[in-house]
Amino acid sequence: KEVGDHEFAEKAGAIYERGRKNTMARLWNGEYFIQDVDLEKHPTHQYANGCLSDQLFGQNWAHQLGLGYIYPEDSVKTTMDSIWSYNWATDITPYNETHEPFRWYVSPHQAGLFTCTWPKGDYLPNGTAYKNELWTGIEYQVASGLIWEGRVKEGLAICKAVHERYYPGLKNPYNEVECGDHYARAMASWGTYLALAGFEYHGPKGHVAFAPKITPENFKAAVTFAEAWAQFEQKRSGGKQVNTLAVRKGKLTINSIALEFPSSIAKPEGRVAIDGKMVEAAFRTEGSKLVATFKSPVTLTTGQSLTVEIK
Repeated sequence: KEVGDHEFAEKAGAIYERGRKNTMARLWNGEYFIQDVDLEKHPTHQYANGCLSDQLFGQNWAHQLGLGYIYPEDSVKTTMDSIWSYNWATDITPYNETHEPFRWYVSPHQAGLFTCTWPKGDYLPNGTAYKNELWTGIEYQVASGLIWEGRVKEGLAICKAVHERYYPGLKNPYNEVECGDHYARAMASWGTYLALAGFEYHGPKGHVAFAPKITPENFKAAVTFAEAWAQFEQKRSGGKQVNTLAVRKGKLTINSIALEFPSSIAKPEGRVAIDGKMVEAAFRTEGSKLVATFKSPVTLTTGQSLTVEIK
């Protein structure tokens, strides 16, 4: 659709709608999404009724891309709660004593998130090979998913467990092992950073959005764009919110910016300035965000700052 291929967009959209409907009808069990598989025909390497930690990987990605919910929001939140409830362990020892992992990445008495469990009691001994293991790449992915759904404490608890396991006194903190040394899946940690900032960026559209999930009254983070890196800052006080996007290096062209505002501001009004000079923009609210669309694209270069004031 964005590149003008409306025929394919219509076809893909129809597939998505059917898939969404069928997934909810066939795979949603009220707590999480299962695998619909004939275990008589396919008896090994399946998870069936198990609770797979990575089951909402695509939803996490959709949030990063600003696409919203693939499945009903309440079902997504319930699923993330189930993954946390069933797969997280403050001490992996009891579970791994009876369900031995194929490979040991976590030592006894440490905390972590299992890749898959069977909370309904129908454990598959011949199920997916890595079911009883703990991978930092999956843990980070789930952590960011939890954060997007407002489960910040739980998401950070998973990150803390990983960091404690790779404390320099125990292991190399720059080498989170999975299939081998320096395994790429651990780079999913960047997703937790994006989630905490509530950061969205659409380069071709020139759209940027922020919705900090921690300390929204005093938040600061570095962010990257196609041709620039910048510092984003948000401060709230006295019924006013001030957001600043300062380009430290490069060039950033944007057409719109969306910012989450507090519920204490009933009817938000905004104004925008670049280096103190007012910029003409139209404002509208979308849920808990105020969206500023500029009359014409604005370009920030090294050393320039865009400030949005909401009150």
